[in-house]
Amino acid sequence: MEDLLTIALLDDLTDFEDIILLVLGKKREVAVLRSIQFPRINLDSFSNEECLQHFRFEKHDLHQLANLLNIPATLKLADRSLSGLEGLCIFLRRLAYPNRLTDLERIFGLSAPYISMVCKHVMHIIHEKAVFLLTNLRNVRWLTRAKLRFYSNAVGSHNVPIENCWGFIDGTARPICRPSVNQEEYFSGHKRVHCVKYQSTVCPDGMIISLKGPFPGKMHDAGILRRSNFYSELKECVTFPDGEKFVLYGDSAYPIRELLLKPFTGNNLTPQQIHFNSAMSTVRQAVEWGFGKVIREFAFLDFKKNQKINLQELEKMYFTAVLMTNCHTCLYGSQTGHYFNISPPTLREYLSQ
Repeated sequence: MEDLLTIALLDDLTDFEDIILLVLGKKREVAVLRSIQFPRINLDSFSNEECLQHFRFEKHDLHQLANLLNIPATLKLADRSLSGLEGLCIFLRRLAYPNRLTDLERIFGLSAPYISMVCKHVMHIIHEKAVFLLTNLRNVRWLTRAKLRFYSNAVGSHNVPIENCWGFIDGTARPICRPSVNQEEYFSGHKRVHCVKYQSTVCPDGMIISLKGPFPGKMHDAGILRRSNFYSELKECVTFPDGEKFVLYGDSAYPIRELLLKPFTGNNLTPQQIHFNSAMSTVRQAVEWGFGKVIREFAFLDFKKNQKINLQELEKMYFTAVLMTNCHTCLYGSQTGHYFNISPPTLREYLSQ
């Protein structure tokens, strides 16, 4: 009942009488299973273009995605059943644009609180199935020595001064609604906004291969690197007994390490150092494209008024959105992959690990 009240108050779903009924516990179904005058969604009536617009995936790819993510054929929530494919579509539509839940009633023919329940349930299924692909480099089986060489050759084809650079690391700040407690912890003086931060690693094919966070908005990128324990993962995955190693490139906020390089800093740079910075800056923009795609495809994450850290599972929401972005990249490519002229793994290769 507390969950239902939270949903109602967050999204302005119900009028005052509905909230009173929920508080008294006299009619739980008034919010979750109330009658809706709109018809249920019929995916067969959607074209590929409409599926891309509403759900970010083409119709035939939605079936493959549901299967590989182990979403059950039937979901049963609050004494009502719906197909797993319908549940996936509801979740994707929720992330695709910052609509109110009541606006989605017209599309799915379900009550707003029930749509919220379905979104949360599907998000947990996806998170449980595939989040390990983002949390630890050791879990990415296809990140072999041959793949690292392939990535390094793709970066090197742009005439950069580093021959063994296989990817790019950076932090991103996701704005949130101002929290009621610990406001100073989440305020970024640099961005001038309350936010949480994530650290990600992007490959030349556009895949976000590592994601760490969330961290408080006031934390510096170098501090995030230390706390995330990412560098120890990096040592295990990109160094080999014969001495061959591969490096990441980040911005000036990061410390220089054996496996992590950054631009030269200072006011008296040599021409060679200036050339190094310029050449690497051109290819490093790939990491910004990776962040940009997550928000471009799933714009709900960019609506800070509904990113409430003490009331919502923001971490799971962002991680699942990144997973869905990687799945989108596997199927349709990315700006980063086009720039480096390489293809990502197939969807089956990515999720069947």
